Amino acid sequence: MRQGTLIYNPKSGRFPAGPLIKRVKKTLTEGGWEVKVVQSSSKESLVNHATQAVDNKDHVVFVAGGDGSVGTVASVLASTSTALAVLPAGTANVWAKELGLQHVDWLHWFALEDAAHRLTNGTYRLADLGVCNGSEFLLWAGVGLDAEIVRSAEPRGRWEKSFGFTQYATLAMRETLGWEGIHLHVSSQDVNYEGTYLVAVASNIRAYAGGLVELAPDAKIDDGLLDFWLFEGTSFKDMSNHAIQVLRGRHVDSPGIIHFKTQNAVFHSNDRVAMQLDGEPETMMSPIKFSVRKKVLRVLVPEGGNPTLFSSSL
Repeated sequence: MRQGTLIYNPKSGRFPAGPLIKRVKKTLTEGGWEVKVVQSSSKESLVNHATQAVDNKDHVVFVAGGDGSVGTVASVLASTSTALAVLPAGTANVWAKELGLQHVDWLHWFALEDAAHRLTNGTYRLADLGVCNGSEFLLWAGVGLDAEIVRSAEPRGRWEKSFGFTQYATLAMRETLGWEGIHLHVSSQDVNYEGTYLVAVASNIRAYAGGLVELAPDAKIDDGLLDFWLFEGTSFKDMSNHAIQVLRGRHVDSPGIIHFKTQNAVFHSNDRVAMQLDGEPETMMSPIKFSVRKKVLRVLVPEGGNPTLFSSSL
């Protein structure tokens, strides 16, 4: 029988996952898994539980939580034989969406059980992790407006998370009205840019902004590259124009939006920089160095998941 650990965060997401976990475990057991269920509500306990799973030679760690929890566990599982699987119990659940999983909401009360069933028939793939000044990320790392929005939004109570898109849009509007951009010198082995940017983000996946838009349509999670996006500007008008282009899917060649792919890049700023890594707020000192750890994370992809996110199979 396959062995795994299921970690769930009782504070994560719009709905408490606790009452659903017993049914999830039953589904996994019926699918041939022996699963130990543990509870975690802090980054430290997430790391400890994931480390214990690796030490126990577990095949998989199932994470019932949001993208921050998923990213934290991913960094622990990197370069081990233990794979990462997601049960979408968080707020945005961007990684789960990328894999084709439905999150829990008022219309999908059995989403976690469905995800568990699909994972029992899933396949293993290898994924890259991005690295930002020594901190790893699975999805993205960004500076500028998105980091300011995350800083303002977190931490949130469950009642706030229930508003989802509405709260994000309100915060985005508030932060954008007073945001004048951040001056950066951005360099890699092939390019050099200097200017004032509303947002500068390194993306390892396609989706962005809580999964509301597809920022990097050609991104692959296993190609050893990060997609860098620099949005030039200093005003609400500039940001609005960029947002319209992104929503229309016309931003790839849009004026004022710089895009390049690379393994390594550096952001230089004159001060400490507010950042977001997998949707979690951080603060880092310049220079901010980005790199990629290629195919270091085993991922359990659910049956019927998104194969185009990967360029190759395991």
